[in-house]
Amino acid sequence: MADRYFSPADVEKLIPALSRIMNDVMTAHTEATRARERLQAEKQRLAFAGGGVLDRAAWRADTEIVEQRVRRVRAGLDKVVRLGGVPKDLGLGLVDFPHLRDGEEVHLCWKYGEREIRHWHGLDEGYGARKPL
Repeated sequence: MADRYFSPADVEKLIPALSRIMNDVMTAHTEATRARERLQAEKQRLAFAGGGVLDRAAWRADTEIVEQRVRRVRAGLDKVVRLGGVPKDLGLGLVDFPHLRDGEEVHLCWKYGEREIRHWHGLDEGYGARKPL
C-alpha cells in the first residue's frame, strides 16, 4: 500500500519539474552508457591484441565521465522519488505514480515528453500494458 495516492491532476502539476529532472537523468544515462561502451571496446581491443598501449588519459576521462554521470542519474532519480514517483525506464523516461482506481491500487504512467497524464496500468504490468484513463 502506498503512502500517498496521486490523481492525474497531482502528477500533471509535477510534469514541468519531472521533465527537467528526467531530461538531465536521461542525458547523463546516455553519456555514461557511451563512456562505458568506449571503455569496454578498449578492453576488448587490448584483449584481442594480447596487450598493447593504453591511452591512460582517455581511460581516466571516460572513467570519470561514467562516475560523474552515474552520480547525476542517482541524484535525479532521488528527486523523482522525493516527488512521489517510481522511476521505471531511463531510456523512455518512464515514471509511475501510485493511484487508486475504482478502489484498486494501480500506477499512473508518465512518459518523458507527455504533457498530461492519460494512462495507467496495474501494479504487475508495465508500459506495454498502459490503458487510457
